[in-house]
Amino acid sequence: MIYADWMSYIKDDAKINKIAIPGSHNAGSYGMGRQACCQDDNLYTQFLYGIRQFCIRLNTRRDGTIVLAHGLLSGVPFEELLADLKRALDYNDTEFFILDICPYYDQEIGPLTLRYRADPAKVDALIEKYLDPAKNALCDFDDIGSVTMGDIRKAGKRFVLINETNEYKYRADCECIRPWDPLVFGLKAPKFAKATVKYFDKFSTDGFYWFQTQMTPNFGTEVGIRTPRALDEQLRPFYGEIIRDFEDDPRRLANVNIVAGDFMSKDYLKVRKILGLNLAKGIVKEDKADEYREGLYR
Repeated sequence: MIYADWMSYIKDDAKINKIAIPGSHNAGSYGMGRQACCQDDNLYTQFLYGIRQFCIRLNTRRDGTIVLAHGLLSGVPFEELLADLKRALDYNDTEFFILDICPYYDQEIGPLTLRYRADPAKVDALIEKYLDPAKNALCDFDDIGSVTMGDIRKAGKRFVLINETNEYKYRADCECIRPWDPLVFGLKAPKFAKATVKYFDKFSTDGFYWFQTQMTPNFGTEVGIRTPRALDEQLRPFYGEIIRDFEDDPRRLANVNIVAGDFMSKDYLKVRKILGLNLAKGIVKEDKADEYREGLYR
């Protein structure tokens, strides 16, 4: 199996925003209540399954501890999550992560607005404590669209920090789009599998494209209010159809980048199919292509 070091198989000239990268939606929601839980395992285990983009949403408890958040529900302390990422950094030196970190989004519930906060200075201090961003964070570039795996390897960088609110010290200055529409993501599985790829076509970026592949519960949609796990079970039989729609369209194949979803470490189904796109893209080293392909199915 090649999941723990799959990036070592990618060509030096492959641009980081054109590699098919498995991502984890609400990566820190493991252990939360069933309405909020979107992942089964901690980030170190997710890393071993091949995840290289982590959606991390934060809030602060009354005692001042910064914790993982998914709406009103809280998870493990942010410090625990960073310790797992440190384990991943120490596991090998071939892999590169995209860390998408910010406070959880403000929520409007009737006349109320729920606001989630994480002191940027405290977040910075914890990142510095565990991830050594002065050494490991990719910050110094003019255009993320020109950054290749070879550039990253030569510079010895291990992660890039994305933060849409521009709060953190080591954040990267690049766009990351996250298209989402409750009506599209609230469709039942057969319709969603078709509609979400067509939705992908409506957007483009010179930065990172975070394409989400999880059905989402919302009032007034076809799926209504269901748990993320129940929706994931409904979607899994159609997941290959989503990936084939990228493989079969040259423009989509060229542009697909981060492909994120729920319960990414339940098994290797989703990650295997996403990583297979790199073979179709032609960015796996020629002398390693057979090993890469075989490693996805061992």
